[in-house]
Amino acid sequence: MKASTAIGIGLAVVGLLLGAMMEGSQVGSFLDPPALLIVFGGTLGATLASTSMESLKRIPGLYRRAMSAEHHDMSGRVDLLVSLAEKARREGLLALESGVADLDDEFTRKGLQLVVDGTEPEVILQVLENEIDGASGRAASDRAIFEKAGGFAPTMGILGTVLGLVHVLQNLDQPATLGPAISGAFIATLYGVASANVVFLPVASKLHHIADAETSLRELTIEGLLAIQAGDNPRVVADKLEAFVPPEERRAVKAAQAPAGKGAAEPKAEPVKAAA
Repeated sequence: MKASTAIGIGLAVVGLLLGAMMEGSQVGSFLDPPALLIVFGGTLGATLASTSMESLKRIPGLYRRAMSAEHHDMSGRVDLLVSLAEKARREGLLALESGVADLDDEFTRKGLQLVVDGTEPEVILQVLENEIDGASGRAASDRAIFEKAGGFAPTMGILGTVLGLVHVLQNLDQPATLGPAISGAFIATLYGVASANVVFLPVASKLHHIADAETSLRELTIEGLLAIQAGDNPRVVADKLEAFVPPEERRAVKAAQAPAGKGAAEPKAEPVKAAA
């Protein structure tokens, strides 16, 4: 589900608020502007100090990426690569050049162009693995922003609480104000711990999950492109790529490739018709 992160964060917030209300607290009692300023202002400043302004500018886009991440269709990529293998077997590798520009995925487009150009397999592997390494490095840098914020926020919450308690101790001669003042002091800790464990760290984990899924999809693509270049039978290509597909999706892949497998056992004139 694309919106699983947004839904999960929403459920966590609702659960916390409902639990507090069932215990008798009022939602308005959790609104404390000074605590907000201390926790989120301090977290922002500490995160900026540990990264860069350019990194902070990417935060809105990273939130959008985490909240509405596209599903990586492994079985769809297998179908695409197997269809390319069938065309290459029928018409040759050069016949694939006409479809390179139509591919939506830049990584697949680049790899297929290398195959069509007759590039050595070792070079193709090196170029595409460098692409994966570069993307993984950028993804690690992006999620580090949220991991750092998730580490700083609870500490800023404790600092906010300490500052609030200092104010309380300075006003011990006013007993009527002690209760609200102590309650307000601990709101900062609530903000810090909640923001870290409900927003920052979950978003970092989601970005990590997205990066891992993208890497798996690209590794599948490399395996398929090299198999196409080697002239493997489409059925063999499907079998090789099936290992990358989650078990629950493999049945769909097998069903989609069943006609091609059947055609492979028939006379030479028939597989062309079946593949078409």
